[in-house]
Amino acid sequence: MAMDAAEIERMIKEALPDASVEIRDLAGDGNHYAATVTSAAFRGKSRVQQHQMVYGALKGNMGGVLHALALTTSAPAE
Repeated sequence: MAMDAAEIERMIKEALPDASVEIRDLAGDGNHYAATVTSAAFRGKSRVQQHQMVYGALKGNMGGVLHALALTTSAPAE
């Protein structure tokens, strides 16, 4: 069973409450998403660390229930 965009957003916001999250279904199949996530928690972190934080928020669903997620992450502008 595929994971829907609302569930992805909920999980990210649960782990990063201040996050601005935009989810797009890339193929219309509920399996290939792109997410843009902005959070103050990313400040001072490398892009790899930011992505790891988002993957951690998804609690092991990447590669299983959630087949593909293209990430764009950033800290908010000061």
